[in-house]
Amino acid sequence: MIRIVSFAIAAWLALAAPSHAADIKVISAGAVRGLIGGMIADYAQQTGHKFDFKVGTTGQLRAIIASGEPADLIIASGTLMGELESSGKMRPGSRADLGRVGIGVAVREGAGAPDLSTPEAFKQALIGARSVAYTDPREGGTSGIYLIGVLERFGIADVVTRKAVLTNGGRAAVEKVAQGEAEIAVTLISEIVPVKGAKLAGPVPPAVQLYTVYAAAIPASSTDPAAAQAFIAALTGPALAARWQAAGFEPPK
Repeated sequence: MIRIVSFAIAAWLALAAPSHAADIKVISAGAVRGLIGGMIADYAQQTGHKFDFKVGTTGQLRAIIASGEPADLIIASGTLMGELESSGKMRPGSRADLGRVGIGVAVREGAGAPDLSTPEAFKQALIGARSVAYTDPREGGTSGIYLIGVLERFGIADVVTRKAVLTNGGRAAVEKVAQGEAEIAVTLISEIVPVKGAKLAGPVPPAVQLYTVYAAAIPASSTDPAAAQAFIAALTGPALAARWQAAGFEPPK
């Protein structure tokens, strides 16, 4: 279990939280792991709330949710959230878009950054890299599926997949770069920013960029929707806007 806290919202929530709050069960996309993971110090102490926090790729989340595993709050890509809303599994009106994030390239700290100014430059960076880490597309992760599409568009799928370092999630791909096990990684920018030993070389060129909106909503089966709604309100409030930006997110559009 991970106890999650935001310094910016802890005091605000303390006014409303019960003294013996139950755990809030959260199922979340990995793209927000670094941000949510940074909200860890004071929440349980100041409010009594704790979070049971589970993270996975979009494909893994889809399977978890389909299995009927209970949750009080889901944070997922806008596409998956739309599926869940259509299925009737979410409380009507509870959805809030949190932010959007693009795809970037990670290199090891201290390494030179490849040219990413144009699609052709990005293509040459992929060809020239000794190894490329990314989420295994079979895991259903957004960035892995995206990259396979780009490789096919560039006509270099065979070249890159032969030197691929496949991982279970984008953060793990960036960690491979930080550990010297891959030269570059391609994944969501929010999964690059928090990894020590690696750095964001830059976003991919606009012509091949993919932005993913992430949203939070409350399942119809939630046992504590009021607490979940309070947390959503805090996450989308102005006090946390700078933290979302620092984590690589832009306001949702």
